[in-house]
Amino acid sequence: MDQKENGSRGRMQILTTLNENYLPRLQVLLTSICVNQPDDPPDIWLIHSGISEEALLPVRRQCALFGFGFYPVRADESAFQGAPVSAQYPREMYYRLLAAQLLPDDLDRILYLDPDILVINPLRPLWEMDLEGNLFAAAAHTGKTELANNLNQLRLGTDHNYFNSGVLLIDLRRGRNEIHSEEMFRYVREHAKELVLPDQDILNAVYGRRILEVDDSVWNYDARNYNNYLLRSAGVCDMDWVMKNTSILHFCGRSKPWQKGYVRRFGILYRHYMAMTERFSCSCRI
Repeated sequence: MDQKENGSRGRMQILTTLNENYLPRLQVLLTSICVNQPDDPPDIWLIHSGISEEALLPVRRQCALFGFGFYPVRADESAFQGAPVSAQYPREMYYRLLAAQLLPDDLDRILYLDPDILVINPLRPLWEMDLEGNLFAAAAHTGKTELANNLNQLRLGTDHNYFNSGVLLIDLRRGRNEIHSEEMFRYVREHAKELVLPDQDILNAVYGRRILEVDDSVWNYDARNYNNYLLRSAGVCDMDWVMKNTSILHFCGRSKPWQKGYVRRFGILYRHYMAMTERFSCSCRI
């Protein structure tokens, strides 16, 4: 599909990072993208530490069925020499923030999505957003009150909203010149005891002033907080509004909709996409 058909920025480039255990979640995400923007297939980039080709094969087949490009990239270990790495700070936490150094130089921007996401309306308006000279666009989950936001500002010594790192539009061109791995690694070494959500804390502490804030109710809706969104919007953001206007449903937190016993409002929607993914997988195996 050429640039004229697909908008001013051409074919969307979507990035995710995960380990092998999360590949089924990636497949559900891909199904949701295909269903909700069927005429706008993206390229999918996966930065990983060493997932086997055999494990990647179902994803590769699914992308072929949908007309998606699929480009797995094994992270170069040499890029992480001197990086603080431990069980709490795995190497993978750096991948999205260092995408400009890990992905091909001919990519100008990329849209990072956590794998625990459903896309329920098209992504192109976010993809084409003017970053206004910023390195990233992201949403802040301020919730019903500003308490958590204020606590994070105090903890990290920042004066801006606390941004969620699960959805990031990244300017790779600027990032190649302005994002430096050693600056990131040095921050982790110096502030290790203060980090709660390491990759997210790094994003906010080091690059928070270079982030364009976007509307979380559209571009990074926290699926745990339906009642908060409804209250904040004085009743506007009801279920009908979400289904018509929200593009990204993010299943934040430890409780996940693919787990038994999940009771939150959007769990049944996620399981619907799981069932569709299984049907598509059967088609790929025929």
